[in-house]
Amino acid sequence: MNLATAPSTAPSTAPTTALLVIDVQESFRHRPYFETSHLADFFEKTTALVRGFEERKLPVVRILHVEAEGAFAHASGWVKPMPELAFTPQATFEKTVHSALAGTGLSAWLTRQGITRLVISGIRTEQCCETTTRHASDSGFSVDYVSEATLTFSMRHANGRLFSPLELRERTELVLADRFARICSVAQALERAH
Repeated sequence: MNLATAPSTAPSTAPTTALLVIDVQESFRHRPYFETSHLADFFEKTTALVRGFEERKLPVVRILHVEAEGAFAHASGWVKPMPELAFTPQATFEKTVHSALAGTGLSAWLTRQGITRLVISGIRTEQCCETTTRHASDSGFSVDYVSEATLTFSMRHANGRLFSPLELRERTELVLADRFARICSVAQALERAH
């Protein structure tokens, strides 16, 4: 057997899991729907997730959302991380649509790094976090969706009913579970991260 093509029997030490921190940016504080009721818990859980990845020397990727106008435009000065969640990412990508994998170069970067599992956190639970999860799953990544490390805001249905952030979280867990992702806690996500 040619040694140059022989499969390695040594265990790989390269990380295969990456954490995506999606849209945790100042822009949201300047939108009319912004609520602070779940903010402290979100920062506590997301900080624990980020610190766990840092301790394990696993990649943490920051995603920022950018639009041409308004609070998500660079000109607003608000397309920057929320200071309550300070960390140094291995990479930062800007997106202009809901999925962090669409048109950003993130997918190619993850492939070059040998990443096969993604852990999802960020803002908003049912929007960019859910859309990225579906896209990642359809692209062949295993996905852990850490809903307690996501944040969203109340939404009113066309029928007049107001859905709370916790109801939106439950709905997101329902539609993602066992089809697009494994729904897990911070502790469970860190247990599986390597």
